[in-house]
Amino acid sequence: MDKNLVPNISVDAVVFGFDTQHLNILLVTRPVRYNNKDYVDWKFPGDLIRMEEDLDTSAKRILYEQTGLQNIYLKQLKAFGDTDRLKREPRDMAWLYSIDHPEERVITIPYFGLVNLTKDIDYKTTLKGNARWFPVDEVPELPLAFDHRDIFLFALEMLQNGMRSGPLAFELLPQKFTLGQLQRVYEVIFKKKLDKRNFRKKTATLSYIVPLHEKEKGVAHRPARLYMFSKDIYQKLHAHQFGFSV
Repeated sequence: MDKNLVPNISVDAVVFGFDTQHLNILLVTRPVRYNNKDYVDWKFPGDLIRMEEDLDTSAKRILYEQTGLQNIYLKQLKAFGDTDRLKREPRDMAWLYSIDHPEERVITIPYFGLVNLTKDIDYKTTLKGNARWFPVDEVPELPLAFDHRDIFLFALEMLQNGMRSGPLAFELLPQKFTLGQLQRVYEVIFKKKLDKRNFRKKTATLSYIVPLHEKEKGVAHRPARLYMFSKDIYQKLHAHQFGFSV
């Protein structure tokens, strides 16, 4: 093992991406050979931290090295440190032996990431290596490594809680968005259909959702008005209360 790595602490990046219609999750492949058979399962981008790095720096480095993503919203979640988290499946142990790291207990600190997949098409076309976006609804059918299913469920719950209490939804939208796009984010993440009229009444009362003198371009339907989220107005008026729920 590289002596520059801390053998017992890793970070994982749980990155959600919204493409105007679906919530997606970013995963990387983990090829492993077990019982003379080749398997491919999936894991979050992650690795051991380096001796000279703090956790935030490690998370950004690992995410970029394994996927090519950088300069996105990242927030630390909680530590996952069950004693058996790396040994739940025989394939997990086989993979650990393949990377010369079989006996260590590793505590991981996941980072929660958010990205809008429509503001830059490169997010879809230039992912590094074996990184791939999956619709969140497909995750239950995927073979995930270690305790990454537990981490995924926790991160999804934190996303929902964060959208109830703060402006996380706007991290999943382009800088200029329509109210239809904003409504769709809430419908997808909370899995409920919202009444269009009531939703727009709510947004009209929120001064930090600012209407622009612009409309959509290049759409087949009637262009909708564009809006933007004002962080300055939000911080001045709603520092202690988000003021928006579904």
